[in-house]
Amino acid sequence: MTQTTARIKKAGKHFEIIVDLEKALKFKKGESSVADFLEIDVIYSDSKKGFKAPEKDLKEAFGITDANAIAEKIVKGGEILSTQDYRDEEKEKKLKQIVDYIASNTTDPQTGNPHTAERIKSALEQAQVIIKNVSVEAQIPEIVEKINSILPIKLETKKIKIVIPAAYTGKAYGIIANFKDKENWLDNGDLEIIASVPSGDQLFSFYDKLNSVTHGSAVTEEIKEK
Repeated sequence: MTQTTARIKKAGKHFEIIVDLEKALKFKKGESSVADFLEIDVIYSDSKKGFKAPEKDLKEAFGITDANAIAEKIVKGGEILSTQDYRDEEKEKKLKQIVDYIASNTTDPQTGNPHTAERIKSALEQAQVIIKNVSVEAQIPEIVEKINSILPIKLETKKIKIVIPAAYTGKAYGIIANFKDKENWLDNGDLEIIASVPSGDQLFSFYDKLNSVTHGSAVTEEIKEK
């Protein structure tokens, strides 16, 4: 368990709480609906000095004085301070996800065999690849391009034509944006996309997400490479 501070500025005043870092981040991201992150049931104006926020300031800023209810507002709308150890741990997790992804979805074009995790990790280090705080899928094409001169690598993809009904284009666009090669807005408002999606588990995950947000109404067709 890692304790940290969550804070917000409201009505011209600063408010802080002491929280469990991981639980607070999950609540902020919507991954948890349980607000069990508050470590001390106190709203501070300065937590390091132990100064509690006056009730009149809480009432003015939040309209309430209940610590737990205010804590939810601070976590959702404010800033959660992350520790260096936590950032290092998250970076290591993301690196492992990227290595596993490349090992599962790419091959050596000379042999057709997959690369080992050790060789991929070594290539990432040699190419001085910077791991970004975005989804693994979003950064894979750039990473593969960077390490290709060190480690010959081919990303196995399927080219797919997708037609998304107009009613679902907003929700679906975030899923297909990282994979689209071309897009064409049809006269009826539907969106036609040509996408290159990595084979393997990622392809199944892509279809699952797309079908979920479009309620199975998206029409997909695999384009055979000539």
